[in-house]
Amino acid sequence: MMTDGIMSKAATMEIPINSNGDTGTLPEDDSLEQDLQQVMVSGPNLNETSIVSGGYGGTGEGIIPTSSIKGSSMHQSHSSSAVTAEEASRGVAVEKLDIVKKWGINTYKCTKQMISERFGRGLRTVDLELEAQIDVLRDTKRKYENILRLARALTNHFYSMVQTQRALGDTFADLSQKSPELQGFQIKCLSDVQDEFGYNAETQKLLCKNGETLLGAINFFVASINTLANKTMEDTLMTVKLYENARLEFDAYRADLEELNMGPRDAVTLSRIDTAQQQFQIHKEKYERLRSDVTIKLKFLEENKVKVMHKQLLLFHNAISAYFAGNQQQLEQTLKQFNIKLKPPGADKPSWLEEQ
Repeated sequence: MMTDGIMSKAATMEIPINSNGDTGTLPEDDSLEQDLQQVMVSGPNLNETSIVSGGYGGTGEGIIPTSSIKGSSMHQSHSSSAVTAEEASRGVAVEKLDIVKKWGINTYKCTKQMISERFGRGLRTVDLELEAQIDVLRDTKRKYENILRLARALTNHFYSMVQTQRALGDTFADLSQKSPELQGFQIKCLSDVQDEFGYNAETQKLLCKNGETLLGAINFFVASINTLANKTMEDTLMTVKLYENARLEFDAYRADLEELNMGPRDAVTLSRIDTAQQQFQIHKEKYERLRSDVTIKLKFLEENKVKVMHKQLLLFHNAISAYFAGNQQQLEQTLKQFNIKLKPPGADKPSWLEEQ
């Protein structure tokens, strides 16, 4: 004990301090100087102090950084949040992989069923009454699209005729004006010709007005047929496509279940049969639900089609008949009957501000 005290005192006495408080150089003890310089350079951190056990020159095993004690909870919180984010991203990736896997299995089964049906090897579920109604709907849609194409062609041709009548009426009206240099001449034949020009100008203007009224009726007819064929019928056919896809999936999973039931009955096969039975039941319910939706939509479509076509055909007949009979009053009455309002000339033309 006395030896240790003397050695510690001697070590302390060997470190001279100058007037500025700096340590002097000790050529005889380079290791001690290096250790002191290392302490001065690194310095104690306010956020990281050390608890030293043992005397100077001891090993690093006795030094315990307090920063590790202070920041252990922060490190654990950061690591736990990182683990949580990693688990979340991993869960999303697993979910996407599972979706792709299910899609691949479903596509494979449906493709296999489709090829089997094409070559006459697979059994196909058929609802004869519903299939007949779907065929009638597709045929009706093709016919209505043909009516729509012809009605649009009629509209374009008739519009060109109305524009020609307007131009012809303006020309007749211009020629009906008496020239100033002919006012002094009493030429009866020339006067009669100018009067005829005036009569024809009025006739063409009247025909142009009636033509614009008829165009309003035809445009209303075209818009209604377009809505019926390209929106109402198309919506029903979209449901039909979903129904046909559901029917293919139903038959594919039904064939898969039948194939498993015909095989051996071991533990692995029984588990696969249970899974196939569940998938079959899911697609069966989907198929029956869409079949019911198609049946209901076909019923409402037929009722709507009858009402719309009865109104539109009556409009088309009355308007065409009144126009070619020259009955302007009846033509205007037809438009009022079906609540058709004509747009004033230039209504579709944008304003000056809109053009800018």
